[in-house]
Amino acid sequence: MILPINAKLRQAKLSKPHGNLNIAIIGAGISGLSCATYLQNAGLKVTIFDKSRGPSGRISTRVVNDGNGNHWECDHGAQYFTARSAEFIAQVARWQNAGVAQIWHPRLKVIEDGQCKDRTLTSNVSIIKRYVGTPRMTSPSNFLASQLSLVTSTTISQITYAESCFKLSALEHGGLSEVFDIVLLAIPAPQASALLRPINDQLTEIANSVTMRGCWALMVHYEESLALPFDGAFVNGNTLSWVARNSAKPGRLNNSLKNCTAETWLLHGSTEWSDAHIEDESESVTKDLISAFNDIGKITNTNMPTPISARAHRWRYANSVPLLTHGSVWSNEAKLGLCSEWLNGGKVEGAWLSGVHLARQVIQSI
Repeated sequence: MILPINAKLRQAKLSKPHGNLNIAIIGAGISGLSCATYLQNAGLKVTIFDKSRGPSGRISTRVVNDGNGNHWECDHGAQYFTARSAEFIAQVARWQNAGVAQIWHPRLKVIEDGQCKDRTLTSNVSIIKRYVGTPRMTSPSNFLASQLSLVTSTTISQITYAESCFKLSALEHGGLSEVFDIVLLAIPAPQASALLRPINDQLTEIANSVTMRGCWALMVHYEESLALPFDGAFVNGNTLSWVARNSAKPGRLNNSLKNCTAETWLLHGSTEWSDAHIEDESESVTKDLISAFNDIGKITNTNMPTPISARAHRWRYANSVPLLTHGSVWSNEAKLGLCSEWLNGGKVEGAWLSGVHLARQVIQSI
């Protein structure tokens, strides 16, 4: 989506040659990384800023040393990704060739109406290939970021435009010395809205047009493997929406340890339950989600021992409604742009394509 000219808005003019333009991208999730990669390959200078200690956004893995000698890992954001477009299929193939992604063949079930059911396979569902990062979900993001200029632990709190350039401020560092010709935002809609509100009404309106919904994730580590008859299950219930045996994914830590019987599970709260409990303390959330998981054990006649460790994570901006199909948004007038999965139908593939789409719009405009 390219915004039309608005005479009321300030127009940013580019006076530098193509190769001398300096571009800032805020957000090092898969969308920001794909956008940066495409722009850099076109010969443009790009710097990515992210508030976290590393890239990945919601393609995340938690590494835990719990103080009791237990070291474990768990993918607590996106659980897998699919590839349907030719362009993303080619990108996934590059990740596979680099050793940072593999196909996952989970045993899948559906939990609903007090029963554990086989998934109803249609012709489309049966041929879906599910991919995961290896040895963890963050691996594809780290692979992309390794070839880019990434500034971490930097929370951009303000964007200003003066003297024909953009200036950024960060919570951790105050005003940054580097100035930029173009600023692109690859972050959740509410965060984008907060940054854009003082400088661009059109982009702010688009960011405000969606509502972001939350998701509680619980990572649970067991001393022994659970005899549940699946590796992943879609849960149509009040509390949970998805549970997965993280240890069953290819290349995971437990799979590489000889004679290791410990395993890790990921529990995602349902959207409705998570929204209702989004401000709850992690201890309360842990108790409720483990209780719901134990109920699945009762349904499947599976012994559910007490976990030896658990960690809860609040995804405040997990999903969006409605799902927009803009692809990305670019204002050639303001030299500002937006890319993210919330602009392109959700999912990892949507995020990656959104970043590429915005990069193309930028390149075509300069």
